[in-house]
Amino acid sequence: MKNEGNNIYSVFDEILPKEEKEKMLNQKAKVLWLTGLSGSGKTAIAKVLEKKLHHQGFFTQLLDGDNVRAGINNNLGFSEQDRTENIRRIAEVSKLFINCGVITINCFVSPTEKIRGVAKAIIGQENFIEIFVNTPLEVCESRDTKGLYAKARKGEVKNFTGISAPFESPENPIIVVKTENQTVEESANFVLALVLPIIKA
Repeated sequence: MKNEGNNIYSVFDEILPKEEKEKMLNQKAKVLWLTGLSGSGKTAIAKVLEKKLHHQGFFTQLLDGDNVRAGINNNLGFSEQDRTENIRRIAEVSKLFINCGVITINCFVSPTEKIRGVAKAIIGQENFIEIFVNTPLEVCESRDTKGLYAKARKGEVKNFTGISAPFESPENPIIVVKTENQTVEESANFVLALVLPIIKA
């Protein structure tokens, strides 16, 4: 397919389809998109979840906000425009993993319905499993191991979600995890039980 404006020739319709790779891996490729406030437990849950999936024979890739911003998105800040571009790039990378048959676990604040909508449109609604890690702000602040909330309260960190920038709870997430009164292990097991029927071949 030719894109005359940019002289780009896409070959997505010519390469081996993801269904063939899913057969080889014996799984259904999905993006498990964990959204929630900083400190809600997204990455902690995702790391345990990935290990559990690996032990059950699933082939996965975990993408985390800090790691991505240290690499592919190291030129982006935290303005609304940069946040949107951050998620757009992550979604495009996730789409490539999906096309390889890989189950991709994403941990990103992705604070607004609009931004998450951008990701969903790129990845495809049928492949996008939205997981809301629903943890109250005060609990997230109490877990403030990086000291970011304290800095945000002092005005030292600008555009910080939950303090000086908004967080919009997902309207229709596939899975809601409430971590306030359960361990990371319990939260990961809860997600695992709901995810397995979706990703099993």
